[in-house]
Amino acid sequence: MAPYSLDLREKIVATYEAGNTSIREVAKQFQVATKTVQTLLNRYRETGELNHKPLGSPIKSPLEVHREKILEIVTEHPDWTLWQYCEEVAKQTGVSVTTGSMCRFFQRHNITLKKRPIAMKR
Repeated sequence: MAPYSLDLREKIVATYEAGNTSIREVAKQFQVATKTVQTLLNRYRETGELNHKPLGSPIKSPLEVHREKILEIVTEHPDWTLWQYCEEVAKQTGVSVTTGSMCRFFQRHNITLKKRPIAMKR
């Protein structure tokens, strides 16, 4: 879910700061959770900012370190399954990964695993 707009965040805080209302009433008025109002108020009081935190995970894939080796394996063996790639990468690099991690690596690098029909293989 995308973060709430800065405009909405400012309106929520301004409405509460104007007084004569509770956190629950503000939440109901703007159709957000009471926890959202509490979080915005706390952030505003502590930092004076209402911008959202950066999205995404700072954790990088351990496969990126071995990018060149993995791409070399894919070039040599274009018809392997994800499981076979995982086994070969583990054997050559010592990094044990799941098929899901390997699939995400391939997606990031625009590698598709289209299989050729057996009759067309050489």
